[in-house]
Amino acid sequence: MTKADIVNEISKNTGIEKVTVQKTVEAFMETVKDSLEDGKNVYLRGFGSFVVKKRAEKTARNISKNTTIIIPAHNIPSFKPAKTFVSKVKNNIK
Repeated sequence: MTKADIVNEISKNTGIEKVTVQKTVEAFMETVKDSLEDGKNVYLRGFGSFVVKKRAEKTARNISKNTTIIIPAHNIPSFKPAKTFVSKVKNNIK
């Protein structure tokens, strides 16, 4: 499902114009991105959490050049679904 599909579905279910729904979806996504960039997690009860995970510095190897490189510590965005959401997806066998 694409962003356009989500906009169409919300518009169809609520009767709100597609342009308004698209602006709302874009604003939601931008708010989540801005919050994660600022190091703030976003919690949506019953759906899941958008969290910032911290990765420690580590040593990696470039096998083709036979060299060792250092990957610096960094943050990475992550999504953790809510337990109720996971159980509904797990039990939806077709």
